[in-house]
Amino acid sequence: MARSTPLPDTLNQLPFTVYESRAQGVSAKRLRAKDLADGGRLIYLPRGRELELWERARVLAAATPGAWVSHQTAAELTPLGLPPWMDGDTVHLSKTHELPRVRRDGVTGHRVRIIPGEVGERDGIPMSLPPRTWLDLAAVLPLDYVIAMGDQLIRVPRANFEGRTTPHAYKDGLRLLIRQHPNMKGVEKARQALDEMRVGADSYPETFLRLAMLDAHLPEPELQLRVDPSDPWSPTADLGYRRFRIALQYDGAHHLSREQQSRDNRRDEAFISAGWTYFKVNADDLEDGFQRVISRVKCAKRRSS
Repeated sequence: MARSTPLPDTLNQLPFTVYESRAQGVSAKRLRAKDLADGGRLIYLPRGRELELWERARVLAAATPGAWVSHQTAAELTPLGLPPWMDGDTVHLSKTHELPRVRRDGVTGHRVRIIPGEVGERDGIPMSLPPRTWLDLAAVLPLDYVIAMGDQLIRVPRANFEGRTTPHAYKDGLRLLIRQHPNMKGVEKARQALDEMRVGADSYPETFLRLAMLDAHLPEPELQLRVDPSDPWSPTADLGYRRFRIALQYDGAHHLSREQQSRDNRRDEAFISAGWTYFKVNADDLEDGFQRVISRVKCAKRRSS
């Protein structure tokens, strides 16, 4: 058995390709040491360690010239995210339609038509950019998820938390993207979703709540609703109706922190003190399709009409 001399820091405890090991001067003999496992064609893995998705995606793309991470994997590795019921275990790799499809264990390969500007890099991994990922997934996601993912593309980011000040996309840019790929699977669903997308939803559940309200024949709600619209520092609820003084706030998992709860309490008190009918919504409401909270909103709307 080959002796386990230390690997270079850039390869230690990480999956790597044979090309990367050669560039670092690692001998073929060292690759046969017992601390490494064969990861398939051209890939070596640290033995006995479960790899994270980004590690598998990076090394598989590096071992496949001309390929980039796409579809479900690209969504899971970006803030777009995936529905909880969608399998994210396999790594999705795309190549241009002129090249053969990627065929390897643990990979779902795609051959696609690509236009410059649709693929970039994230943390050193070649990857579909969020607008293209959205269009790729339109073929396999239900319409409400395509709308919700689209809302995440066009929402205004919070610079303090995300380190960016511009959205991933604008509706005009997505409209052009759709026109450039008229024959893609799911393009009609993407076009339909684009009409229903709105700026202002900060999470998937907020979009699902808005869509459920529309399905229940309630009016289109205003998003990011301020108590005082003339004050940029006024507390904001996720959505509601200024005319009826009704506001709704979806509290997700991040609202459990002490700091966030303090901010939430100040916001709640501001709406209630101003005489608004104020609803706190959570995952239990999401589970039942928001039916109970929608019934309460309808009652509040009737009282204020």
